[in-house]
Amino acid sequence: MNYFVDNLSPFVWQWSPEFGIRWYGLAYAAGIVIGWWLLIRLARQGLVGLDAKSRGQFILALLLGIVVGGRLGYMILYDLPTFLKNPLTFFQFWQGGMASHGGFIGVTAACYLFAGKKKISFPLLLDVVCLMAPAGLLLGRLANFINGELWGKISHVPWAVIFPKSAEEGTPLNLIAPRHPSQLYEAALEGLFLLIYTQLRYRQTRLKKPGQLAAEFIFLYCLARIFCEQFREPDASLFFGLSRGVFYSALLIPLSLFVWLRVSGKRPNSK
Repeated sequence: MNYFVDNLSPFVWQWSPEFGIRWYGLAYAAGIVIGWWLLIRLARQGLVGLDAKSRGQFILALLLGIVVGGRLGYMILYDLPTFLKNPLTFFQFWQGGMASHGGFIGVTAACYLFAGKKKISFPLLLDVVCLMAPAGLLLGRLANFINGELWGKISHVPWAVIFPKSAEEGTPLNLIAPRHPSQLYEAALEGLFLLIYTQLRYRQTRLKKPGQLAAEFIFLYCLARIFCEQFREPDASLFFGLSRGVFYSALLIPLSLFVWLRVSGKRPNSK
C-alpha cells in the first residue's frame, strides 16, 4: 500500500537552515488574529466591557500567557532535566516545544491578572478565551502535521502516514513504518469540534453564567486529548503507565466538573 509521506517543509519562507517564517509561527499569528476578531464581535454585542485599547492589551496579555506558559510548561512537564541543566533553553523557540496544558495555565494567569487590573469578571474572561482558543488549537495541530512532529503510533490503516522524522536520518522510506496521523485527529477534536461546540453553546447561553463555558471547554478538551493520546506516540516517559498528555488531562477533569457544578447551580444574577 502506498502511504502519504509527510516530508512537507516547516517553512513558509526560509532564509537559512534554522530561520525563516514557519508554519507553526504563522498558525499562532493566525490564531491570535481570529481571536482578536471574535473579541471585537463580543465587545460590539455588549458581552465584554473592553474598549479598543483594552482589547489590544488583553490580546497582548493572552499572547504572553500562551508563549510563556506554553514554553515553560513544556520545559517543566516534558523536558525538566534539560531545563534544570540549562534554563536558557527556554528561549530556544526555534527548536520547538510548547505544551498545551502549560499554555492553559499561562492564559488563566493572564486572565486573572487582567481581570483584577480592569475590575471585570475573571470567569467571564475565561469564557471569552474559550471561544477564541479552539481556532488556535486547530491551526497549531495542523502545523504539527506539516512539521512532521508529534506523530502517532505505528499503524497500517489506509490513511496512515510515513513520518521520516520518526526514524533515524537516512533510513529508506520503505523501511519506515507508517503511523497514525494523530495530529489530524487532535486538530479535528481539540480544534474543529471544540470550535463548533463553543460557538453553539455561546449562542445558547450568551455567557449568562460566567465560568460555565470554560469548565465545559476544559472537560471536553481533556476527553478529546485522552482519546487522541491512544493513537499518539508518547513523546516523554510515562507517568504511572500513562502518557503525560493523558495524565495531565486526567488531573484537570475533576477540577472542570467541580467548577461546572458550582457555576451551573447559580442563578444568572448571583455572584
